[in-house]
Amino acid sequence: MKVGRALAETSGRLTEARCDAPRVDAEILVAHILGVRRSQLAVETSRKLSRDEERELERLASRRFAREPLAYVLGEWGFRRLTLVVDRRVLVPRPETEVVVERCLARLSAVREPRVLDVGTGSGAIALAIVDEHPGAQVTAIDASAGALEVAGANAARTGLAIALREWDLYRGLPDGPWDLVVSNPPYVLPDEIDALEPEVRDWEPREALVGVGATEAVARGARDVLREGGALILEIAAGNAGRVTRMLGDLGYDELVTTQDLSGRDRVVEGVRSE
Repeated sequence: MKVGRALAETSGRLTEARCDAPRVDAEILVAHILGVRRSQLAVETSRKLSRDEERELERLASRRFAREPLAYVLGEWGFRRLTLVVDRRVLVPRPETEVVVERCLARLSAVREPRVLDVGTGSGAIALAIVDEHPGAQVTAIDASAGALEVAGANAARTGLAIALREWDLYRGLPDGPWDLVVSNPPYVLPDEIDALEPEVRDWEPREALVGVGATEAVARGARDVLREGGALILEIAAGNAGRVTRMLGDLGYDELVTTQDLSGRDRVVEGVRSE
């Protein structure tokens, strides 16, 4: 089978499975099998796949046909300047979370060696991106899931970036600071919303990292006790929740409240500063 036919057949299967971007997914899978960039496929269409390559494409395409997230199928996913290991123990890093990192870096730009706490680190995406782009940052990353911490540790080793990892339940408060910044992408999907999500999310991603009642408030309350005066809290939020979360932070005594939109124009990040 030649590359052009492999692309067409794989795209057709993924269209049948109702994947959002079947042609793009097919191109990513074929490029992955061939060990080339997706942009190179245009000049590879007449190349013939080996039998091993055909078998591997069939295996991976079948997983994607079952609506397994492409990131899990590939075993890795890009986040800002990093390529991270991902599997079913952690959420797939998303573009909207890159906006969270941008806001963290903006808050930390004038601090030479900031102490940062990442609550619910998952794959370690936020923590590692901060260290990668602010080499002076000292980041501690916590998660209640031992499996997630294993993935984060693998990503720290893979990237050569140093972060401290701790198993921690955010509902019992946060580790003692003082921290210059606390950041979190907490579980914010409500239990009655999960069934309406896409199969990739609903059926494959870890539910404990998705669904959480009161997690955002728990992070905000815990951060209030461990941030230094003038330290910042940065939260990723569900679309449509900016007003509620902003009011909550104000009630808890945070100042300088700011809301930032993601690339789709949805309110996605809320932040505030601890004051006396």
